[in-house]
Amino acid sequence: MNESPDPLLDLLHLLDLEQIERDIFRGESRSALVPRVFGGQVAAQALVAAGRTVPDDRGAHSLHSYFLRAGDPGAPIVYTVDRIRDGKSFTTRRVVAVQHGQPIFHLSASFQTHEEGMEHQAPMPAAPDPETLPTAAEMLPRYADRFSDPGVVDRLIEAREAVDLRYVDAPPFGTVGEAREPRSQVWFRTNGKLADDPLLHVCMATYVSDMTLLDSVLLAHGRGGWAVGDVVGASLDHAMWFHRPFRADEWLLYDQESPSASGGRGLGQARIYTADGRLAITVIQEGVVRIPRG
Repeated sequence: MNESPDPLLDLLHLLDLEQIERDIFRGESRSALVPRVFGGQVAAQALVAAGRTVPDDRGAHSLHSYFLRAGDPGAPIVYTVDRIRDGKSFTTRRVVAVQHGQPIFHLSASFQTHEEGMEHQAPMPAAPDPETLPTAAEMLPRYADRFSDPGVVDRLIEAREAVDLRYVDAPPFGTVGEAREPRSQVWFRTNGKLADDPLLHVCMATYVSDMTLLDSVLLAHGRGGWAVGDVVGASLDHAMWFHRPFRADEWLLYDQESPSASGGRGLGQARIYTADGRLAITVIQEGVVRIPRG
């Protein structure tokens, strides 16, 4: 288990990149549940790098990214930012993440000055009060018998120490063998307050967004997931649109579904709402989802 007295501080340190040159940054890595760098970490760090080259009055409104190679958790990652465009209202940045001389991740991000305009949104779906749901530390030990590796529960809890993530219904590994509606909801917030920096909150939400988005693909087929060992896979691409201001240290509802799986790939799409019902973020991700051979 993590011996750090403040896991959130560790995560903030992970996202606080070292600037090497004007548009070159270096980030550290840490081990994930699988032997590669967690995709949400790379996406969040790349967005940090892009945001460090943008004026403070321009907030991130979208990102589009591709996971190219598995990241090595034992090596630093170098992020190179290209200043593609600086317009009157919009700024565009491209970021390439490199390890061992090869690109492992590519991100394009767009930033915009604040602007008033037309307003409408999809309504927030029904969901229980997050305070009534079990924490990861309370929920995960119930499913210890689903994992062949007895250390998985501790590693899952450790991976969520900085973020309070609560499932509305049983996670995929809780109902292995039972096909369910391809839809999943979780509430999340950081385990502690964050500074009043909009980019930090956007990057933190980006980090969390990769944790559970493909769960709905697994639910449709009664699969338990990577930790159970009945599927193998990885994220292929990830896109986000940031619609309205939010705080990642306040409860956010992550409403996720999978409209399709085919060709060894599964698609997840989701909306993230603030507790008072404002649509804050839309997320779409496709990943490799394969049944192990043999």
